[in-house]
Amino acid sequence: MRAVDLIRKKRDGQELTSEEIAFLVKGYSEGQIPDYQMSAWAMAVYYQGMSARETADLTMAMAGSGDTIDLSSIRGIKVDKHSTGGVGDKTTVVLGPLVAAAGVPVAKMSGRGLGHTGGTIDKLEAISGFSVELTKEQFFRQVNEIGLAVVGQSGNMTPADKKLYALRDVTATVDSIPLIASSVMSKKIAAGADAIVLDVKTGSGAFMKTLEDSIRLAKAMVDIGTQVGRRTVAVISDMDQPLGHAIGNALEIKEAVATLRGEGPADLEEVCLILASHMLILGGKASSEEEAKAMLAGQIKSGQALEKLKQMVAAQGGNTEQIDRPELLPEAELKVDVKATAGGYVESIQAEEIGLAAMMLGAGRETKESVIDLAAGVELRKKIGDPVEAGETLAVLHLNRSHETGLAEAQRRILNAYGISSTKVPRRPLVFALVTPDGIKRF
Repeated sequence: MRAVDLIRKKRDGQELTSEEIAFLVKGYSEGQIPDYQMSAWAMAVYYQGMSARETADLTMAMAGSGDTIDLSSIRGIKVDKHSTGGVGDKTTVVLGPLVAAAGVPVAKMSGRGLGHTGGTIDKLEAISGFSVELTKEQFFRQVNEIGLAVVGQSGNMTPADKKLYALRDVTATVDSIPLIASSVMSKKIAAGADAIVLDVKTGSGAFMKTLEDSIRLAKAMVDIGTQVGRRTVAVISDMDQPLGHAIGNALEIKEAVATLRGEGPADLEEVCLILASHMLILGGKASSEEEAKAMLAGQIKSGQALEKLKQMVAAQGGNTEQIDRPELLPEAELKVDVKATAGGYVESIQAEEIGLAAMMLGAGRETKESVIDLAAGVELRKKIGDPVEAGETLAVLHLNRSHETGLAEAQRRILNAYGISSTKVPRRPLVFALVTPDGIKRF
C-alpha cells in the first residue's frame, strides 16, 4: 500500500477502505508518511468529503493511536458532554455536579483555553488548591465514591489527531466537516464514555457560524457515535453572544456557583438544564426531557447539586470555602466600566470580540505557553434585547495592574462588539435544534 495511491483515490472522489484509512493514520502518526503527503490527502478530503463509514473509520483509527481510558470499573452508564467551544461557556462546571447529583456518573476529561475560547481546566484552577492531575486509579475511585471527577487530558491521548490537527491548521483544511467531526469524536471515544451529549455552538462566537453548517457537523458526529456503538445526541445552541454574563476564569466559577444555587443567569441555567436532561436520558435515569428537567430542578432546589460540586472540590484538594463564599475567589485590582456611546436596544454582541477583550486583560492565552490571570475577565451588564441608554454601563472589565497595557484595546473591542439598534430587538433563541440518530428536530 502506498500513500500516493490513497491520495489519488481520494482526489478522484473514491472511498477508502478501513485498512487504507488505518494505514494512513498509523503511517502519519509514526512518521513514515511525511507532512506533504498527509496535507495533500487532507486537501483531497476537503474537496471530496468522506462517507459516514470512512469518517467513523478515521475516528476509530485516531482514537486508537495513543492511550485510551477504560471506564468499565466505574459503575453505571458513563455519559460525557462535549462543547465545540465558545465564550463564557462554563457549562461543564454546572453540568458535572448537576448530573452526578441526579445519579449519572460523570468522569470528565477537559482541556485548557486557547485564543478567545476558555477551557474548563483553567476555570477550575481558579479555586485555590484544586488539582486537575489525578492518576487513573484516583480518577476511577473518585467517580465511584462521589459520582464526579474533572481532570486534564492525558498527554498521550489521540496523538494522531493532535498531529493531523496541527497540519490542518497550517494547510487551510481545518473547516472540513468529516475532519472536524472525526477529531472531536476520536477524543471522546478514547476517553471511554458509553454515551455522549454534544453541545454544538452556532453563531458569531462559534467555530461554525451558520446554523446549517452546525447541523451538518452535529449530524456527522452523531452518525459516528451510532456507527461505533456510542449513543450520541447533539444540541445546537446559540453562541451569537457569550453564555451568561461572566467571561474569565474566577468570574465564571462565581457564575457557575450562582447557577447551582438557582441564582444564575437565565440563559446559562436553561442551556445547562437542556444538556443535563439529555445526559440523564442517555444515562437511563429519565425517559423524557420534561421528567429529566424536573429531576434536575429538584437537585438545584434541594442544594444537592451545589453539595456535589463541593464534594468534587474537596476530593481534588480545592478550598470549599470559596464555593460557600465565592467572594474569596481571586479578585482583580481594577474594575473599569465600558459605557454605551448611544442609546437604544442591544441588537448584537460579537462573542469572539468579547473573548479577545478578556484575553487582552490576561484571562486567556495567546500561545500555549502563556500564563493566565485567573482574576481577569469581562462581566457583561447588557445582553441582546436589553434596552440601553447613552452613558449606561455595557460591561465591566476586571484586570490587575500588570495588564493595564491591554486596557485601551479591550475597551475598544467591547465597544466594537456591541451593536445598538434604535428599535426594539427580540431575545435570541437559546437552542435551535436537536440532532439524534433518529433525525433532526428544529425548534
